[in-house]
Amino acid sequence: MIASLESLQQQLAAGDNAAVASRAEAAAARLDGGNAADRWARALFLQLEASALARQGKSAVAAQRLASARAIDEVPAPRRLAWLRQEAQLRLAAGQRERGADLLTRWVEASGGDAESRWLLVQTRAALGEWQAAANSLDRLRESGSASWDAEQRQLASTVYQRSGRFDDALTLLGDDADSPQVWRRAAGLAQRAGDPGRAAAIWESGWRRGVLTRPQDLVQLAELHIAGGTPARAGEYLARWLADGELPRSEANLRLQAQAWSAAREHDKALAAWRALANRTGSEADWRQLAEAAYAWGEWQVVLDALGHIVPADDVDRNKVDRNQVDRNEAAQKTGSSDASGQAAQGRDWLLMGVAAVQLQRPELARRALKRAAAAGESQAQAWLVSLGQG
Repeated sequence: MIASLESLQQQLAAGDNAAVASRAEAAAARLDGGNAADRWARALFLQLEASALARQGKSAVAAQRLASARAIDEVPAPRRLAWLRQEAQLRLAAGQRERGADLLTRWVEASGGDAESRWLLVQTRAALGEWQAAANSLDRLRESGSASWDAEQRQLASTVYQRSGRFDDALTLLGDDADSPQVWRRAAGLAQRAGDPGRAAAIWESGWRRGVLTRPQDLVQLAELHIAGGTPARAGEYLARWLADGELPRSEANLRLQAQAWSAAREHDKALAAWRALANRTGSEADWRQLAEAAYAWGEWQVVLDALGHIVPADDVDRNKVDRNQVDRNEAAQKTGSSDASGQAAQGRDWLLMGVAAVQLQRPELARRALKRAAAAGESQAQAWLVSLGQG
């Protein structure tokens, strides 16, 4: 039996793989059901057959032969452990990633593993989308103090940590890539897709402070991320500085973003000033209306009247009388979905805000006229305010 095993070893070394596979298979079959010595020899023949099959590219069958060999009780533990690693590699070569990864994990845990096997395990878990398991393997690699990683390994490690939500660990592995804007954008994008806009903002800000993300569109993106991530005041502060220093143009879009940032931060004075600056720049009814709405929400009644004065001048309320025909036209437009309906509804809201602001500023005549126009436009709240003024 020993002579047979040695002969097959020599044939295998000579590259006669098909003959070795055939002879080893036959020998293993003859020894099936024998005594302890026969079972140990059977395991060795199965391992030889597996080696010959693997050299022929038959990885899946070879892995199965090793699995049979490992299952034999008489196989010593060190040999069984070595075959476990070989089977894992064969499973991976055969495309059986999940099974291969499980076996490789068992081998690493039992033997302590080596850097090569751990990297293979990281790659496999990453390919399977098992990011947390891949990150755990990376942690063990870092703890082992293995040799420094090359650029490809750092990129893989950074991706694994990002995908598992460990962005701080990912950023520490950037190395020379830390000067690449795309690396920072990709990291922030992954945080966004993971539903963590706050982390995305922190990553983007790190890239900005490093001097990598400094284009105007990068600055705008940073402000937008801070707004989405729950730190709008920081966005407002940055935008104010960049607009003042000329790092960002005073465009309508940038002024609107600043107003939105201060509004989200509930910085009343700064938000109202920003909306006013924008409305003065654009002359848009929508922007004046936004200023009025913000002021109304915060009880800044004079600002409400000032803003609406650019849309519904107070003397317009004096000149236009409310009549039944106007009410009928408004109701008809709302029922038919006329293109005028939305505009009339907006005007009704404007008159309501003007009326309420006038009430608060103790200007009853203006309040009555504005609230009557609001009621005619279908604003239900206007009637209640009129009743409070004795006009119900």
